Amino acid sequence: MSWLGGGRSRDRDELRESLVELAERIEGEEDEREALDPAERQLVTNVLKLGDLTVEDVMVPRADIIAIEISTPIDAALRAMAEAGHSRLPVYRGTLDELVGMVHLKDVVGRLGEAGTLESPGLVREVLFEAPSRRVLDLLNRMRTTRIHLAIVVDEYGGTDGLVTIEDLVEQIVGEIEDEHDDQQQPRLEEVEDGVFEADARLDVEELEARLDRVLVDDDEDVDTLGGLVFALTGRVPAAGETVEHPAGLVFEVLDADPRRIKRLRIRVTAPEATTAA
Repeated sequence: MSWLGGGRSRDRDELRESLVELAERIEGEEDEREALDPAERQLVTNVLKLGDLTVEDVMVPRADIIAIEISTPIDAALRAMAEAGHSRLPVYRGTLDELVGMVHLKDVVGRLGEAGTLESPGLVREVLFEAPSRRVLDLLNRMRTTRIHLAIVVDEYGGTDGLVTIEDLVEQIVGEIEDEHDDQQQPRLEEVEDGVFEADARLDVEELEARLDRVLVDDDEDVDTLGGLVFALTGRVPAAGETVEHPAGLVFEVLDADPRRIKRLRIRVTAPEATTAA
């Protein structure tokens, strides 16, 4: 994948054209499809999609960022990282809109027993700051050249909009990578019994539509996730335990939510052949 690095734009364009040609052959000829296994075909497809993706498409949204205040004592920082299950955390001063860097687990472990805070010299590492509209390929290239693998996404006013790690970018090419950041106890979409599903509220609506073979959102609606769909149906953030009906023959039950966002949902199919969008 060295072409993603510092090569010339013309070289990247030529490679992209070659990949497009390969993808077309794979789709059009049985022999070509048999020449690559499904994982290889998916890899080619993912690489082609990268050119259209922006940082906003892949970032962890602000509401899901786990960060730590710079005045936190070193020992307390280690406990916070253990509870969060992350080997690195963004560091802020005062509010999440004042992110100053990140702290890495190995740096904290190396300073255990010291009386200082995260403000002690050598603990807070540099992060990148990016606009939501930045192309994923450009950010991946920047991360590789700077060797800084965490970027804070900032809005037009300089506020924190989200977070992206190099893992998030690589997953767009090779598929999901399981590590300490991934919740292995709660898959994004799981059928718990016949006609009943549980899902992370961040699940793409399209994934549920494909699973159930029905339309949930009109093309002109600006809704991407299940949480966004439920919010659009109610006009507010419903509390845990509330149920919301969808005209396509579904009932959404809120399993987990806080005042700002919906976190987890149960979806019950109540009508077998409904395709009307909300």
